[in-house]
Amino acid sequence: MQQIQLEDITRYRFLSDLQYAPGGGAAAFVVAGADLEENAYERYIWVYENGELRQLTGLGKESGFAWLDDHRLVFPAVRSAAEKKRAEEKDPFTSWYVIDIHGGEARPFLTAPFSAQRILPLDETHFALTGGIDATCPDLHLLTGEERAAVLKEKKEGADYEVIDELPYWFNGAGFVNKRRTALFLADIGGEKPTFTRVTAPTENAGRPEIVGDELVFSTEEYTVRQPVYGFRIDAVNWKTGARRRVFETEELELNGISAAGDTLYLSATDGKRHGLNENAWVYALDPATGELTLLRREEYSMYGSVGSDCRLGGGRGSAVKGGSLYHVTTREGSAMLYRLDRDGSSTPVITKEGSIDCFAACDDSDAILLIALYDMKLQELYSWQNGRLTQISHFNDEALADQYVAQPEYLETKSAGMTIGGWVLKPKDFDPSKTYPAVLDIHGGPKTVYGPVFMHEMQLWAGMGYFVFYCNPKGSDGRDSAFMDIRGEYGGTDYVNLMDFTDAVLAAYPQIDAARVCETGGSYGGFMTNWIIGHTDRFCCAASQRSISNWLSFYGVSDIGPYFSFDQTAGDPFDSPEKMWEQSPLKYAANVKTPTLFIHSDEDYRCPLEQGLQMAAALMQHGVPARMCLFHGENHELSRSGKPKHRLRRLREITDWFEKYAR
Repeated sequence: MQQIQLEDITRYRFLSDLQYAPGGGAAAFVVAGADLEENAYERYIWVYENGELRQLTGLGKESGFAWLDDHRLVFPAVRSAAEKKRAEEKDPFTSWYVIDIHGGEARPFLTAPFSAQRILPLDETHFALTGGIDATCPDLHLLTGEERAAVLKEKKEGADYEVIDELPYWFNGAGFVNKRRTALFLADIGGEKPTFTRVTAPTENAGRPEIVGDELVFSTEEYTVRQPVYGFRIDAVNWKTGARRRVFETEELELNGISAAGDTLYLSATDGKRHGLNENAWVYALDPATGELTLLRREEYSMYGSVGSDCRLGGGRGSAVKGGSLYHVTTREGSAMLYRLDRDGSSTPVITKEGSIDCFAACDDSDAILLIALYDMKLQELYSWQNGRLTQISHFNDEALADQYVAQPEYLETKSAGMTIGGWVLKPKDFDPSKTYPAVLDIHGGPKTVYGPVFMHEMQLWAGMGYFVFYCNPKGSDGRDSAFMDIRGEYGGTDYVNLMDFTDAVLAAYPQIDAARVCETGGSYGGFMTNWIIGHTDRFCCAASQRSISNWLSFYGVSDIGPYFSFDQTAGDPFDSPEKMWEQSPLKYAANVKTPTLFIHSDEDYRCPLEQGLQMAAALMQHGVPARMCLFHGENHELSRSGKPKHRLRRLREITDWFEKYAR
């Protein structure tokens, strides 16, 4: 068998955005892959109908689609010369093209005079759209001709500076967002020209709308200086008359999601009083007619999937209503499974196979549930669940893994700090129990995510090169109850102990690992933990710290989530209790570091901004510790998952070469 190569990730196909047609007779999804020549990704829409798969689009830039009816869908695109010129001039607009899944070319359908995010058909001529607006000029979509040109010229002339007067002022993956809002629009294409009516105010951010009869029900949050963490409104607008009304309002809850089931709304929300921002949401029923809110379930598990992998691109729905019940993905231990929540608040497992359901589609008019999943240490494929049976439908990645050594995860658990910590070990290719091997401890981000028995290219690469690879879910991880994931005020405490105890358990269970040649890496929270580890032990021969946190005091003011996440997670603040934040900052312990450390960061990472990595790298260099930083221009916090293909290859090569330098 061949060993997996670093470049193999450019051969993988990534599936996302799975959606049933309204009648359930067909489904569509996006298939993406790397285009090394363009250093980008090609994306195509595929259709599944009557048991057959076929590619629908062919230019390689199609995604973000929506079904119009059972045989037509629309997708945003820039195709005509006029559209290309308009895009080059940075005039905000979104054009949709319509295509029949049974044949014919894509044709122009609708152009919105703003940057739209989603389109939701209401009938043949009416649509709901969400899109970005600038609160300083919220009605740009109404301007035409010279008026519009004058505004765009003024914006272009001001592009070299930013005005910041609210929080957050930037956001990872979106850049500067000061005064940017997500607005809800109603579109009518039944007249001579399409009309667009903005429903929400310039100070409001609108959530994804749900259809309830003749009304659109949607969440909003309003702010002028600081975006609230807790508090939201549920409003309804009659899409035929435009009348808007207030359904529900609270200042106590943080909203996670809304799903409509007939005349009932399922809300997942939390007050954070028990375990802070990472607290798992409870489920409520909201009557949109009366505004009455009823608690259905005190849920202790997350209602989404959080299993880490570097072999995804794009997302998809993690919840859907079927037969009046809410089907949703949930993370249990190291797997993302499917559960059903009924109107009486009871929860029932539906698909509990180990692995990760990345998105799914369900509707009343189809007996089957379709899902895109990572199963059996394979890459993403399309599956069907029907009559209690799971069937693999697609085989997009069979060839990419044919005759390749894929290390199978071996489960291992250990007792640590009064709890059981579970994890997995990958054996090296051609494992010989009489030989010794180097190893890699890989730590997930979050901290409220998990690692599990799913395919990760970087781990398989190292296993193929002759490394043991091991990973676990310490306290703070997802997949268990809210109390387990709560490490507020003790970052680097119990979680650090868990990781070291698991490392000891792996070394005891696999004596072929050379304890002097164990490497360590992690990103985001895993990067924080890497910075913490090297300041508290020199047991690892080298480390690679990725998109990390090193200093909670400065993180507070520069991260897109800093003003609330740092307060919540450290149980301190820079004004009244800075010592709490500093005690939990790896930078405080940088003078203790002896471990050669590589730092990976991106200059548009606004989640764990660049200065966090620079501070730690500078401290090591100042103290004479071997250190190296590889900085990626134009990338953000998602470098390892959705960064440009060549950048992802360079990132993994940097880390792998660092391990080879110190572990061989």
